[in-house]
Amino acid sequence: MTIVHCDALLFDLDGVLIDSTPAVERVWARWAVKHGLDPAQVIHHAHGRPSINTIRHFLPEADHEAENRIVESWEIEDVDGVVPLPGAIELLTSLPPDRWTIVTSCTRDLAAARFKAAGITAPRALVTATDITRGKPDPEPYRKGASLLGLSAARCLVFEDVAAGIKAGRAAGARVVALSTTLSPEELRAAGPDWILSSCSDVRFQPQAPPVTLSFSPE
Repeated sequence: MTIVHCDALLFDLDGVLIDSTPAVERVWARWAVKHGLDPAQVIHHAHGRPSINTIRHFLPEADHEAENRIVESWEIEDVDGVVPLPGAIELLTSLPPDRWTIVTSCTRDLAAARFKAAGITAPRALVTATDITRGKPDPEPYRKGASLLGLSAARCLVFEDVAAGIKAGRAAGARVVALSTTLSPEELRAAGPDWILSSCSDVRFQPQAPPVTLSFSPE
């Protein structure tokens, strides 16, 4: 059993707290086919990144803002099968509300739609793609998430499920827990997380040991 002390937790949303993978893959496959692209390649690149970054990568000459509005509208409409991942709600409700937030590559409107679909209460303040200029794997999102809690990222623990997010957390100076909900442990390990778990259900909050103490058994 590993015991970890930190001042706060920074959670990614998709693949960490909620399972939106089927919806995400349906939308990006639809977009890829529309533009004559390989759906598998587009889906692999899109995981964990703001959608506009994926659009810029595959269609450098396109009207990126217009394409992003299309993708976002499809994602907001398609919440079929969006559910909380194992242990997510239990972990969030056990934590002091001022000791965690969410740092997601979703836009603010898309995050709201997925919170509602999954039955998760959003934190009082969160970071979305709407609030940043450089998305994951840049450290900006996690630095901003920590600053919302009045902390530096180095005093926080990040929970992620894909390489872009792991790299963002590490670049921000945080320690990173990777969850094997989207990628295999081998793929996660290549991005350099500090620990790998199967899901939030592996994590226990220890309320008697402030500010935040967690216990878990890594893979």
